[in-house]
Amino acid sequence: MDGGAEEQQRGPHEVIAKDGDWAGWTLWVGGDPFEDHCGPFYWREREDGVRVCAFVAEHKHMNGGGFMHGGCVMTFADYGLFVIARDALADRSSVTATLNGEFVGTARVGDRVECTGEVVKAGRSMVFIRGLIVNASAGGEPMMSFSGVIKKTAPRA
Repeated sequence: MDGGAEEQQRGPHEVIAKDGDWAGWTLWVGGDPFEDHCGPFYWREREDGVRVCAFVAEHKHMNGGGFMHGGCVMTFADYGLFVIARDALADRSSVTATLNGEFVGTARVGDRVECTGEVVKAGRSMVFIRGLIVNASAGGEPMMSFSGVIKKTAPRA
């Protein structure tokens, strides 16, 4: 968390930042070691009901050319799938079945990267999502459009 922000536990892996730059944003901790390593990634629900995911680009997110690594952008898109589809997944464990993305821009160290999207269709066993990742520090310049499918697996224990 930024600047030693206090945290409030929300669920088994959900923490809400109480102060600092990310006050009111939720962070998933300990549920996905790879995301813990790549993040921190945050999300919140706006007043209009749209969920927004965000993070600030760090040196570890860059490629050799000094631009955000495509693998980082794809990892953030995968994170976004699950935030966007949260209601459709209810109490089911789930996995990414497909993830497609078109890279159209980038970010640099210090830029704020954001993601929004929508559930296109939620069926009994599959959820179809599309979204957009933007560089909020560059006036919302698009970085990647993406689509994906989440496969619902077993009910959560």
